[in-house]
Amino acid sequence: MTATRDSDTRPPPLRRDWLGRLKRMRVIIAAAGAVFAALWALGILTAPQALAGFGVIAAAGLIGAADRDAARVSAIEQRPPAPAGDTLVEAVLAALPDPVIALDRQGDVLAANARASAIAPGLRRGEPVSLALRAPEVLDALRRATGSGGAQRVEFFERVPLDRWYEVVVTPVPPAKSAPGLPAGLTLMTFHDLTPLRRVEEMRADFVANASHELRTPLAALSGFIETLQGSARDDAAARERFLGIMQAQATRMARLINDLLSLSRIELNAHLSPDTRTDLAAIVRQVTDSLQTLARDRGVEVRVTAPAEALFVLGDRDELIRVIENLIENALKYAASGKRVEVTLSVDAGRPAREGHVREVHIRVRDYGPGIAPEHLPRLTERFYRVDVAESRAQGGTGLGLALVKHILNRHRGRLSIESTAGQGASFTVHLPLAPDGGDERARAEA
Repeated sequence: MTATRDSDTRPPPLRRDWLGRLKRMRVIIAAAGAVFAALWALGILTAPQALAGFGVIAAAGLIGAADRDAARVSAIEQRPPAPAGDTLVEAVLAALPDPVIALDRQGDVLAANARASAIAPGLRRGEPVSLALRAPEVLDALRRATGSGGAQRVEFFERVPLDRWYEVVVTPVPPAKSAPGLPAGLTLMTFHDLTPLRRVEEMRADFVANASHELRTPLAALSGFIETLQGSARDDAAARERFLGIMQAQATRMARLINDLLSLSRIELNAHLSPDTRTDLAAIVRQVTDSLQTLARDRGVEVRVTAPAEALFVLGDRDELIRVIENLIENALKYAASGKRVEVTLSVDAGRPAREGHVREVHIRVRDYGPGIAPEHLPRLTERFYRVDVAESRAQGGTGLGLALVKHILNRHRGRLSIESTAGQGASFTVHLPLAPDGGDERARAEA
């Protein structure tokens, strides 16, 4: 039997077998059986009467189900196939990278690609777009576009399920430009996701606000002390010496903040360029810990270093890696001095099973025994200007950018930072960097 052309696009007819109808009617048939069995048990009906009544109910239910099935099959078989123009529009929309909805002159949906359906899951062909897209500004733009014949642009904000911003371009297709077979009065509604741009703009605004606030504090202090020295303390030598010391500290803090901001900008500018210079990480660790011994003695903290005697090479920028280790050890000395001990451990992830594509890593672990960090603060420690204790950080001369610098430098070096801490038991900051090719040759020769 040869299939017709329409049968290729229409759904298959529904099953008309009696077994299927019996399954759909099983609840009604079971209830009818229970009722007539009860009437027979109570003596209200005789057995033949009960069977006859049950048969009538079951037959009526099955005949009704058959009629409904026949009506549904007839409606499906008589449904006209989608016009060729609509099929063409659907094929074109499916190939577009942006979410697009095609509408007829009444504003009903002709077609929508999968990306548009993800934005408005309620889109249905033949239904008004207003049923699925409840953005008044978009619907107003659609009315203006269809009324004037010109393209309209509008932005709208969606809060559910997530905050997202979209730009919508509503473009009526002039009849003269319609290809043969395309429906007349076609209007395209194209969506552009503005969420990444808006989030970057919010981050920029927050960064400028935080940086301005951090700079304003030392500037206000400098201005106040200058006015005091020019006025009532002009001839007070003791006050002048004390104020000049405070002014110098505030100027130093401001210079440190500006240097950190410039360093952060420079690192972000070169984030796509991976360093390719072989650098001895063991030598850097020893150099940094030696340079910070004075700060450690001033704070009464012992710095213990455990590092191999041989070189461990990574591909990195020496100055940036020095900055990473300095920041981590200085943080431990400043904020965890109460623990009286800081341990710096340099190691390689030796012993892990070798496999294709596996890159060995160098680990630098800075462990302190101070008050520790509460769990809710750990995910945000590398954010710019984020501080666990603002007053303590400023008293220690911190800028709030140290760990942000560490994170960005490690990202550029294809490394990462892991943080572990328990309140009251200290904190551990571990740097993970990929070992340079043949970076362990010196160690292997020493062990041999």
